[in-house]
Amino acid sequence: MRRLLIPIAATLALGGCGSDLDELRQWMEQERKEAKPTVTPLLPPKKFLPQPYEAGVGVDPFSTQKLSVAIRQEAAQPNSLLTAEINRRKEPLEAYPLDTMSMVGSLTREGRRYALLRVDNLLYQVKAGDYLGQNFGRITKISETEITLREVVQDAAGEWIERTSTLQLQEKGR
Repeated sequence: MRRLLIPIAATLALGGCGSDLDELRQWMEQERKEAKPTVTPLLPPKKFLPQPYEAGVGVDPFSTQKLSVAIRQEAAQPNSLLTAEINRRKEPLEAYPLDTMSMVGSLTREGRRYALLRVDNLLYQVKAGDYLGQNFGRITKISETEITLREVVQDAAGEWIERTSTLQLQEKGR
């Protein structure tokens, strides 16, 4: 008798869930009928009117010829910071930007402080007064942990000004 009662009870229990399922289906159908989707219509595309490029006949703002003329004009002025920089012989480390150089050490020999720079996997020894970097940088001071240099750069108004930069001693992991 027990064997018959268990399947019958399970069938009745599942039958009770069926009525909830019917109610759910009716509710979903009602919601579908009442829901009114609102879709904003797309605007038609604007007509493209091509314009001819007219700046091609002008002066290239990145022209090296234009820059060299400006540097020569600046150097001709008597109070220019560039006058002495243009007329001197360039040193090898002036061919590299400062961000490609790393200070890896310093030493003192005969009372004079030197710094060791790594550039392109080569080691260079520099002292105060040497030039490096592409902005007419001249080393003014060397300490155990950094190199201080004076650079000559153009400000936003086009005037040549001096600024101070430093190269910090790099950790071994770098």
